[in-house]
Amino acid sequence: MRMEIELEFELFILKAKIFDTPTGRSIWEALPVTTQVMTWGDEFYFGIEAEAQLEAEATDVVDIGALAYWPSMPAFCVFFGPTPVSHGQEARAASPVNVFGKLLEVDRDLLRSVRDGEEVTVRQVLE
Repeated sequence: MRMEIELEFELFILKAKIFDTPTGRSIWEALPVTTQVMTWGDEFYFGIEAEAQLEAEATDVVDIGALAYWPSMPAFCVFFGPTPVSHGQEARAASPVNVFGKLLEVDRDLLRSVRDGEEVTVRQVLE
């Protein structure tokens, strides 16, 4: 099954792919969700009512454009550059996360325009 999603903000829509992993399936099943985002360096995140344990591949350093689940909150995180705990230009989470997907395109200027408290709706893209 192909799992694609849209993250709709007031002025733009991001498209992303969800991986077929336990965390990816849990996130997929928790959609749709409308909430407010928080920012942390070149990352934005928001709470989501999905349940997943840390997977064996969980890591704190992720690829640019990664979608990750942070079980501590729990949160849906989008990484597009350095965070306050990064070394250099890497994207680094505060603690290990499960990478469950990726943005189809990464426009850092557009992503940096997201502000704390901005509303996002995340939904499944069904064909």
